[in-house]
Amino acid sequence: MMPRPKVRLNAVDQVIAYLWPSAGLKRLAARNVLGQYEAANPSRMRKGRKANGSPNASAQRGAVALRGLARHLEENHDIARGALRTLVNNVVGPAGIGIEPQPRRKDGSIHNEYAAALRKAYRDWQQTPEVTQRHHWSKVQRLVAKTWLRDGECFSQRLIGAVPLLDHGTKVPYSLELIEPDLIPFDYHDPARGIRQGIERNAWGKPTGYWAYKEFPDGESWTKRSYDLKRVDAGRMHHIASVDRIGQMRGVSEFASVITRLEDIKDYEESERVAAKVAASLTAYVKKGAPEDFGQGTGESGGAGQPRELHFSPGMIIDNLAVGEEIGMIDSNRPNPNLVTFRQGQLRAVAAGLGGSYSSIARDYSGTYSSQRQELVEQWIHYAVLCDEFVGQFVQPVWNDFVLAAHLSGVVPIPRDVDPESADDALFVGQSMPWIDPLKEALAWHSLVEDGFASEVEVMRKRGVNPRDVLEQIKAHRDECAEKGLVFGSNFANKDKAAPPAPMQQQDDKGD
Repeated sequence: MMPRPKVRLNAVDQVIAYLWPSAGLKRLAARNVLGQYEAANPSRMRKGRKANGSPNASAQRGAVALRGLARHLEENHDIARGALRTLVNNVVGPAGIGIEPQPRRKDGSIHNEYAAALRKAYRDWQQTPEVTQRHHWSKVQRLVAKTWLRDGECFSQRLIGAVPLLDHGTKVPYSLELIEPDLIPFDYHDPARGIRQGIERNAWGKPTGYWAYKEFPDGESWTKRSYDLKRVDAGRMHHIASVDRIGQMRGVSEFASVITRLEDIKDYEESERVAAKVAASLTAYVKKGAPEDFGQGTGESGGAGQPRELHFSPGMIIDNLAVGEEIGMIDSNRPNPNLVTFRQGQLRAVAAGLGGSYSSIARDYSGTYSSQRQELVEQWIHYAVLCDEFVGQFVQPVWNDFVLAAHLSGVVPIPRDVDPESADDALFVGQSMPWIDPLKEALAWHSLVEDGFASEVEVMRKRGVNPRDVLEQIKAHRDECAEKGLVFGSNFANKDKAAPPAPMQQQDDKGD
């Protein structure tokens, strides 16, 4: 065990320790603590910036500006747009979050008939789930996820039953009104009524209402009505937000920590592109000798001070230069050979800040199978966390509303033998981790299933498909093949004819 370093006492410490030993001991302990936490002491080499404000105050100062910067980058920067698309596609995917209803009877068994009725009504509702009837359900999920990650939050009003001037367009009378965060004003405060940043809360901090503009502020058709506010009860509003601190009400863009770096990459690449274009344009100059040579005629142009035209062709010899003149070429040393390395380093930092995969953001898939799989395995947990937040704050509440609306409207009433508390139980299936080497992955899962460490249902869900749909497809395909007398493969064609396995011989416990 190494001895602790001794703290050297100065003259003041020695006097205090001699007269007041207890005070001297406290002074020595305080100096020891201060010496251990160098990061807490600002210095010439350390700025020591702090963020000690309340979570809502921090969001108030920067959330709106960060939202606008993130939108600008998405519209004008290919890397930012690709990074946002990567996050959305890995969290939501092409078919959205899958839902498998799991209603249970009072004895705990799954009520398959009620689950089938819910799935049928749900397939109809997925076609037009929102009020404009322009987007199907999986696209709605991607729009909400993109708004949530880019702007920091997204709102949606739940509309159930008869609503004036609204045609739900589906059997189940339930629709969503998607609302961008601009419509919930950040600068609307009324402390007397518990309203801050457009959200009304009770004494415990629970939202009780949202104050929204009736029209988009500063929109195309500005009217006085654009700045009129209406109160929406919290029970009718879904709010998904990206929050960093406890007590934070409004969300902040996921791009907040990487916006500066993305802007620097954009500016640097633009400068390099301009420099490369200049370098690609062949530029020559005529270097003259003594100062008095500038007053003489200039070759082919014939007049003093007139522009000079030099024509180049392969293998030509220039012999019309004046005395003391020579031709020089402008070399900009572009393209920069260090551009790729610098860009890769910056994109790795961007990927770390966003939580996305570097290979997907940079479109750089170099490396071995082991390195790519290690990156995918370590990265996928972040996508899974984002998927959990997205399901918990948006998809699951929407499903609960759908089951309630289906029951209240009589389209899919809850059977009497179903436990009412489990009527909206469901299994939410997010995106599965893709297989880098399908053959190796398939063999691994096959071994796990054969040895009893996994089930076929689990393998199907890991592949991102619904097991019930797969089984129905397999059964329909095999029935159709049987009707037409077609045989594909010996496994299922001769399965019933296969001989039963021979019984295992029992061995004596003592052995031979």
